Amino acid sequence: METPVFSRAAVAAPHHAAARAGKAVLAEGGDAIEAMLAMAAAIAVVYPHMNSIGGDAFWLIREPAGRVRYIEACGFAGARATIESYRAQGHAYIPRRGAGAALTVPGAVGGWALAHAFSQARGGKLPLKALLHDAIGLAREGFPQSASEARLKLREIDALEAAPGFAQTFYVDGKRAGAGAVRRFEKLGAALAHLAEAGLEDFYRGDVGREIAADLAAIGAPVVREDLERYRAVMREPLALKLPGRTLYNAPPPTAGLASLALLGIFERLGVKRAESFEHIHGLVEASKQSFVVRNRACVDYDMKREDPEGFLVSAGLQRMADAIDMKRAAPWPLPPGDGDTIWMGAIDGDGLAVSYIQSIFWDYGSGCVLPQTGVLLQNRGVSFSLDAKNPNALAPGKRPMHTLNPPLCVFDDGRVLSYGAMGGDGQPQFQAQVMTRFMFGAGLADAIDAPRFRYDKSWRAGRATLKLEDRFDPSIVSALEKAGHEIETHPGPYDDSFGHAGGLLRHPGGRIEAAHDPRADGGAEGI
Repeated sequence: METPVFSRAAVAAPHHAAARAGKAVLAEGGDAIEAMLAMAAAIAVVYPHMNSIGGDAFWLIREPAGRVRYIEACGFAGARATIESYRAQGHAYIPRRGAGAALTVPGAVGGWALAHAFSQARGGKLPLKALLHDAIGLAREGFPQSASEARLKLREIDALEAAPGFAQTFYVDGKRAGAGAVRRFEKLGAALAHLAEAGLEDFYRGDVGREIAADLAAIGAPVVREDLERYRAVMREPLALKLPGRTLYNAPPPTAGLASLALLGIFERLGVKRAESFEHIHGLVEASKQSFVVRNRACVDYDMKREDPEGFLVSAGLQRMADAIDMKRAAPWPLPPGDGDTIWMGAIDGDGLAVSYIQSIFWDYGSGCVLPQTGVLLQNRGVSFSLDAKNPNALAPGKRPMHTLNPPLCVFDDGRVLSYGAMGGDGQPQFQAQVMTRFMFGAGLADAIDAPRFRYDKSWRAGRATLKLEDRFDPSIVSALEKAGHEIETHPGPYDDSFGHAGGLLRHPGGRIEAAHDPRADGGAEGI
């Protein structure tokens, strides 16, 4: 498969409307951050099953001179979100849907504000009105429902439909609409238009924030006005891992960026020589198991971490985990399920400024709660918290939950820069690693994204973990995996949403950019 190539600048997104919004900003002279802001707003409108302005987001930004910056835009648990309050309501775990699931402050818009300020400090000149223009138009004038949203299999559907505002917002005549049905989110469009005029901080400390707080109180969610007012996105140092020929970057805790880096670091030490071999797939699966143990130990609120995440990325630590892998036998899966729905997008401009961005509401449609005054769909990321006070991710007001989200970026020693990523809960590090290793083994970027994928996990309510495969794998590899002790579950059809929506942009030293996005999604790559 041929990878699209652009001479100056490019974007990649899982929905064509978001990709077009980013391209339009680049064509107007905007930088990659401004393009991503336009894309983030547009995708929040047209892909509500996977993200919203009521969710969280994370940025990796590589400046042309080489410095990589990271923006953490995830919200903390509200003042009324305590273990005692949930236990008093009879809960053994945090509810997956409804007001009790909407227990964290939405962080994404705070990240937009910080990224916009950073862009302006670098010379970005486009006003918010221009950046939010497409999103506002889509919300107010309407857009066809995506195929991805229409074919989505909803979890805990009764609880989702009972969530305040869900059915009124997303159903037509009491039922789900089909692909292509025109959707309008007028309240959300009005909120975005107000933010374009008043500024993004208004989401937390202005009129929009006041309306959000009033609606949260009305539905009984644990987040209060003071939580919104004190929330700020922050800029931190990213994690980095040096491997032969390249340096990988990702987000620190509470994200799973540590797991994504550890997975690739472990795999590098397994000595696999051939792509699409038993050793390739088995090695990635086993490295995933090792890396997720690290994630559950160390990926907690950055300000409350108990262990140094960089300590897991030192050579000796990675080698110990690699040595624990049997390259002939499968080890048991050590973790509980962690499904999630997310979007990854990338942008690189003509100056070489590169962005890797991820935005999410966790489960499909998050908590399901849609606030009536603003049309904001609230995430359920807080279900990652534990009601066990001894757990590293124990719930506490003001604490950030563990995130499966992570936005990777790779800088090669020869000057190439790769912004890439994928959605998919616990599958994100696995999907990222499949794309990266295939690319490193010589596949073109589009082929690395198109190739059949696996996902090894214990799905929600499943009795045990299985190795899930798209049905395009070589039967001899499937047979070898079964003989090694992997319990195989083959999904019918060549492309399945549950194996992630991945994308990537590769900038060459001369400025040429290869860009591609997943055929499993509804988008693609655009550029100039």
